[in-house]
Amino acid sequence: MKSRFILCRIQENFDLQGLYKKGDIMLGGIFEVSLKSIVPDLTFHSKPEKWNCESLDFSVFQWALTMVFAIEEINRDPTILPNITLGYRLFDNCMRLQVALRAATTLITGMDEVLTESDCKGPPPVVAIIGDPLSSHSIAISRILGLFHLPMVSYYATCSCLSNKLEYPSFFRTVPSDAFQVLAMVQLIKHYGWSWVGIIATEDDYGQYAAKSFQEEMNKFGCIAFVENLPVISERAKMLQVINTIKYSTAKVIVLFSSRVDALVKEIAEQNITGRQWIASESWSTATVLATEENFGAFGGTFGIAVRSGEIPGLKNFLLHINPNPVSIQNLATRFWEEMFDCKFKENSSMKNSSALPEVKYCTGSEDVRSKQTPYTDVSESRISYNIYKGVYALAHSLNKVASCENGKGPFENKSCASITNVQPWQLMHYLKGINFTTHLGERVAFDKNGDALAIYDIVNWQRDSSGKIEIKTVGVYDKAAVTGQDLTLTEGDIFWNFPSESVCSKSCLPGSRKANKKGQPVCCFDCVLCTEGEISTQVDSPECFKCPPDFWSNPERNTCLMKQIEFLSYEETMGIILAASAIFGSSLSFGVLIVFVYNRHTPVVKANNSELSFLLLVSLSLCFLCSLCFIGQPSQLNCLLRHIMFGVSFVLCISCILVKTVVVIMAFKATLPGNNMMKWFGVAQQRFTVFIFTVVQSIICIIWLITAPPAPSKNTKYQNAKIILECDIGSVTGFSFLLGYIGLLSLVCFVLAFLARNLPDTFNEAKFITFSMLIFCAVWLSFIPAYISSPGKYTVAVEVFAILASSFGLLMAIFAPKCYIILLKPEKNTKKVLMGRYDKN
Repeated sequence: MKSRFILCRIQENFDLQGLYKKGDIMLGGIFEVSLKSIVPDLTFHSKPEKWNCESLDFSVFQWALTMVFAIEEINRDPTILPNITLGYRLFDNCMRLQVALRAATTLITGMDEVLTESDCKGPPPVVAIIGDPLSSHSIAISRILGLFHLPMVSYYATCSCLSNKLEYPSFFRTVPSDAFQVLAMVQLIKHYGWSWVGIIATEDDYGQYAAKSFQEEMNKFGCIAFVENLPVISERAKMLQVINTIKYSTAKVIVLFSSRVDALVKEIAEQNITGRQWIASESWSTATVLATEENFGAFGGTFGIAVRSGEIPGLKNFLLHINPNPVSIQNLATRFWEEMFDCKFKENSSMKNSSALPEVKYCTGSEDVRSKQTPYTDVSESRISYNIYKGVYALAHSLNKVASCENGKGPFENKSCASITNVQPWQLMHYLKGINFTTHLGERVAFDKNGDALAIYDIVNWQRDSSGKIEIKTVGVYDKAAVTGQDLTLTEGDIFWNFPSESVCSKSCLPGSRKANKKGQPVCCFDCVLCTEGEISTQVDSPECFKCPPDFWSNPERNTCLMKQIEFLSYEETMGIILAASAIFGSSLSFGVLIVFVYNRHTPVVKANNSELSFLLLVSLSLCFLCSLCFIGQPSQLNCLLRHIMFGVSFVLCISCILVKTVVVIMAFKATLPGNNMMKWFGVAQQRFTVFIFTVVQSIICIIWLITAPPAPSKNTKYQNAKIILECDIGSVTGFSFLLGYIGLLSLVCFVLAFLARNLPDTFNEAKFITFSMLIFCAVWLSFIPAYISSPGKYTVAVEVFAILASSFGLLMAIFAPKCYIILLKPEKNTKKVLMGRYDKN
């Protein structure tokens, strides 16, 4: 008893105010009815006075009476706790932890004054407590209640920390945990694609736990621009710091976890900070005192997470018939009546110094509550009241299970049951954990393993109604356990917007680019880098670009892979047509010259220039012109083989003929000298055999090349990434080098011999023409090498064709043009006499 006495002496320093009704089983309640508390002088120079509470909140008083209403309704219901009357004892916490703890200890011990030993017998003072609404209060109170295993069902404490059953084993709540509120906020933010968000939270358990949880969830897909803390007791300097952060931050979406936002909202409205999308926590999302015309410019369009509302039949009628009897200064009903009608009951005014109140308006108790329009009578948005209602019914259903327990089938030791007339809090808590019932609205009430309620919220939006009045409208629902699997449901047409459409640190990177994080900044802050050629990205905010398949290339926008343009020297394009026409013309011209020579084969000019080798040379030149056609058109296995064989053999045949002609010219000149008989050793047979041998050697080179590593069509993507160049891969560089080297060797020998014979008499001046033709031939092919290497794509083939045509035309024109001139235009000079005469002249 000594400890109880000490406790009671401590409690004398508090002036508790509440509501009370005796019952068989008592339920306690703690509410923040008063908005202001008067702290006594704690210097201890004298005995401290009592704590006093002022400024009654009408809406919270409605919450307290909702508990009374629910208990009265249960007492009238014959199906729940028949023959058992529930009583209640409700206290005001004055928004002070000290007062809340005082109320809790009073409810536990059941004493306002010193008790006797007999008072410790019988049922406990209360078997459960409805409250406290504040998370910080609930944390402190639950630590005490947990020692006595006395359940506390909170209707408004949302801190996720209270879900820890090791620390708070007897705590339950009918409001969802902040962990679920945070999930609802994150789903809303994800729905609108906001990734750059600021956080403001009060420096208490509610704000800090909620902010931490929100950061963890937000960091999974977005970034936090800033985190600012609001002191519980408003400080001007700190307030201005928060305001400046809001002003200068690029984040347009701000989440605010606080139950004390009045000063901040007022400051933001006064400084006209607009263009922000506010996400309100459930502690202020439905605060009608904040959703005003003055604040709408800055806070219009605010989204809020609100506790699920529910209609409670008969509540409004009950509220309208409240009776202030008995009149007591400790009775909350009395305080409510006096503040509602701005009057004083004589009993209360007599307790004070009446001289200080010269003109007092006295209350009669018969004033009509209907004459006043206050939040007290507004039950249109019964959110917290509905949670209180569910909490009371959860306790009633648990007690009903205690009452209906059959001996031998009970949950306790030896399958025993608890006595309903002497039920203990720990026994009630056993049933409360497994409670599961449905309200009259069809909403299921149950607690999970952590004592948390089912996660369901209303999504509200601050907007104007059709009359221009500011209203807080429900525009959606968040239901964690939704049957459809879709947690968030919004009615988009009902939403009011008053903010920029996006809140991002960096705008999304469009397809065709990738994100490149900025050094030292959050992952949401990045630059958009265009994908390099040959790479694409097809998604918004792609972290990387992907290479196109080998035969594909990126489009200019870098968002899709296109089939690479296939390039080769074709007959359809202008260049191909010109080269093909030139080749045909050159071949036709060679055959034309051949016809002229055959027709005039008996004339001195033709006979003097070794007619048989001339005929063979013209045939080989015609083949040289025609082989260039194999280089035009789409490469195939056949034309890749033909082009190099025809090129190598026809040019060797051509050069061999010229070389033999040169040798014949030199030997013919030597044969004219006295005593020289060289021509009999290099007659027609030897000339044919020489040409044949030279050509066979080239043929052997070609055969070896084709057997070891034959040319084949290939796709070249090395030099032009955006194009596939169809070309003939030579297969063996060695084989191709031998082919060209052999042609070059014969050409060089021919050129040297012709150059040495250039000063022979005019009769044998064909050496001059051969020298000139070989000079052209060598010049063309020497210039071909750098041009061939530097030319891209199909132009490589075009250069090769041009070299074939140019060298062929050079040989044809240099060697045969002078002879055709004499044959066709100067036939009078095509006589043996003229030719011999020229020789004699020399």
